[in-house]
Amino acid sequence: MSTSTLKTLGKTEEADVLLAREDHEGTVYLTLNRPAQFNALSEELLTALQEELGLIAADESCRLVILAGAGRAFCAGHDLKQMRSRPSESYYLDLFKQCSRMMMTLNRMPQPVIARVQGIATAAGCQLVAACDLAVASDDSRFATSGIKIGLFCSTPAVPVSRNLGRKQAMELLLTGDFIDAHTALQWGLVNRVVPASKLDAEVRSLADSILTKPAVSVAIGKRMFYRQLEMPMESAYEFAAGVMAGNMMEADAGEGIDAFMQKRPPAWKDR
Repeated sequence: MSTSTLKTLGKTEEADVLLAREDHEGTVYLTLNRPAQFNALSEELLTALQEELGLIAADESCRLVILAGAGRAFCAGHDLKQMRSRPSESYYLDLFKQCSRMMMTLNRMPQPVIARVQGIATAAGCQLVAACDLAVASDDSRFATSGIKIGLFCSTPAVPVSRNLGRKQAMELLLTGDFIDAHTALQWGLVNRVVPASKLDAEVRSLADSILTKPAVSVAIGKRMFYRQLEMPMESAYEFAAGVMAGNMMEADAGEGIDAFMQKRPPAWKDR
């Protein structure tokens, strides 16, 4: 197993290492590392995430990403103390655009991203869960878009949250700012699986391993297609999907998979 860490260029109050990285057999583990601040998304942490996700996206040896938070929480959203230190609309616009770029990178990179959630995921932290492709939560985790309680409607978190939840559930979360528990998050579609905290890592690994048995090219094609078609009218989505599927059929692994199915044998993927 190889291990590496990503450090910011300058010193920070809490630590040098804001984002820890560990690589193991095609899986990249990224851990938000501001536990004393409940992994709040400071400018520096957003920059570290953006840079590392860009590196992973361009690396074909990276097959899947697991995103976690150190300590007792997954992510408490933006760093409010840092935000209040610079009361300027232009600064806030740049900050929210920076965060939105990072969230979009999660969707645009070819590798699936699984959120490993424990503790709280609030505001932009809840946004981060919604922006990941998949999420597994411990049964004691809680979720909220809590900005409304301090007079700030969670507008940017609303973008992925409203694309994960039904409209009524999304609006309840956004307008009340109240917490929902893990099982409610599962029922509402924010997370895929809920397990006891002691089984969280094993469940994340089980989901990751299931994806890793599939050919990488098909996974990447499918992820790209999924997010693009969501924004299209249905007829356009079908036309787009037909083109993608026809191209996918020309991939060697699609032919191998079909042949293996018909011959009742395990497939021997070429792209793994």
